[in-house]
Amino acid sequence: MPALLIIVPLLAILALNLPFMRLMNRLALWVGLGLCLIQALLVVLAPAFFWKAPPLWLGRLLLFEPSVDCLSLVMFLAIAIVGAVALMVCRYSMHATSEAAASVAEKSAACGNQRFMAINLMILALTGMNGVVLANDLFSLYVFMEITAVASYILIAIEKGANAFEGAFKYLIMSAVATALILAAIALLMLTAGSLSYTAISLAMNAAPHSRIVLAAVAMLAVGLFIKGGLIPFHGWLPDAYSAAPAAVSVLLAGIVTKTTGVYTLIRLVISVIGLSATLENLLLFVGAASMLVGALAALGQSDFKRMLAYSSISQVGYMILGLGTGALLGIAGSIFHLFNHAIFKSLLFVNAAAVEQQAGSRDMNRLGGLAEKMPVTGFTSAIAFLSTAGIPPLAGFWSKLIVIVALWQTGHIVYAALAVLASLLTLAYFLSMQRRVFFGKLAAGFESLKEANAWILIPACLLALITTGIGIGIPWLFETFLLPIRSLL
Repeated sequence: MPALLIIVPLLAILALNLPFMRLMNRLALWVGLGLCLIQALLVVLAPAFFWKAPPLWLGRLLLFEPSVDCLSLVMFLAIAIVGAVALMVCRYSMHATSEAAASVAEKSAACGNQRFMAINLMILALTGMNGVVLANDLFSLYVFMEITAVASYILIAIEKGANAFEGAFKYLIMSAVATALILAAIALLMLTAGSLSYTAISLAMNAAPHSRIVLAAVAMLAVGLFIKGGLIPFHGWLPDAYSAAPAAVSVLLAGIVTKTTGVYTLIRLVISVIGLSATLENLLLFVGAASMLVGALAALGQSDFKRMLAYSSISQVGYMILGLGTGALLGIAGSIFHLFNHAIFKSLLFVNAAAVEQQAGSRDMNRLGGLAEKMPVTGFTSAIAFLSTAGIPPLAGFWSKLIVIVALWQTGHIVYAALAVLASLLTLAYFLSMQRRVFFGKLAAGFESLKEANAWILIPACLLALITTGIGIGIPWLFETFLLPIRSLL
C-alpha cells in the first residue's frame, strides 16, 4: 500500500527520537538505508504493491487518497536510490564543526549528534518527496512540498558555517516566494473548481480554459515551480545552496529534491491538471532553452567543483522542460527519462566531489590535478558520469537527450533541437575541462600522500556508475516497457 511510504518513515523518525538515544544514534543510518532499500525493491520486484488501496482508517489518517501510476514508480525508485546514496555519503563526510570542543571525545560526540540530526532530516525529506509523488490534490501537494523544503534548508545550514547560512537563507527566501505564489494559485483554483482534487480542477479548467482567474493561477503555479526547480531566471539561490551545503545534502538536493518539488510537480500538473495550451508550451520551451544554455555557459567559467555541478544541474533541467514543452508523447517520455537519468549521474558527480573535497581538502579545480593516479575509482566513475551528462553513447544520458531532441524535431521546433545539441557540446567542454583539471595530467604538488576514499563513498559511486551504464546498454528493452505506460497518462 503506497500510503505506507509516508507512514513508516514518520514512525521511524519518532522511534529514533525516543529514549535510548545512544542506541538510536547507532541505528539511525541503518534505519534510513533500510527504508530506501525496501522502497527500491518494492518498485523493482513488487510493483503490484503500489496498486493496492489502503484501508479506510489509513486513508482517513492521511486525509487524502494516494494516487500511483507509472510516473510515480519512476520517482519512487529515484528517491530511494538517491536517498540511500546521500545517507552513505553522510556517514562518510559528516564531521564535527565545533572548534570549541576541547577534546577528541567531545568532537566525536558532536559529530555523532550532527550526523544523527542530518539523518533524521533526510528521512523527513524523503517522506515529503514520497508525499509529493502520492498526492492527488493541490493542498496535499503543497503540504508535502513544504515538509521537503523545511527539511532541506535546515540541512543546508546544519554545519553552521557562514556560507551555509547564506545558502540556506537564499533558499528560504526564494522558497517562501514560491510558496506564496503556489498558495495564491491554489486559492484561485479553489474558487474556480470548488475542490482541490486534480480531477475536479482539470474539469473546471476544461470548462473555462480562457478564464482570467484560471490563466492567473496557471501563471503563478508555473513561476512558483520554476523557482522550486531552479530554472532561469529564478536560479540565483541554487548554486549557493548546492555549493554551501554539506556533501551529503548536496547529493540529496541536486539528485532529487529540486527535481521532485520543481520538475516532477510541473510534469504532473501539466499531465494531470493543466494541460498544454499554446502559450504554456511556448513558455516551457523558452524557459527550458534559456536554462539549458545559460547553465552550460555559466558552468564553463567556474573553478569550484560543486558550483560547476550546480550550474550543470540548471542546464540539464532545461532538457526536461524542453521535452515537456513539446507536448508530444515522445517528448514527455524523454523528459521523465532524463529526470531519472539526471538523478543518477548528477548524484554520482556530487558523490565524487565529496570524495575529492574530503581526501584532497579542496574544491578549487585550479589547485588540483592528476588525482586519478591516487584516486582511480573516483576518477573512473567521474568520467562515466560526465560522459553520460554530456550525452555520449551508449550511456543513459545520451538516450534521454536524443529522445528529447528527436521529439523537438518531430514537433517542428528545429531551432530548439539545434540549441539542445549545442548545449550538449558545451556540457562536454566544461566537463572535459573539469576532468583535466582535477583527475588528468601530472599529480599536483602536495598530494603525494593522497589516498582513495573509503567504502562508504566508493560503493555508492560504483553503484551509480553501473546504473547509468546498464540503463544505456539496456535501453531498447527499457524504453519499450517505459513508453507504453507513459501513453496512458496523456
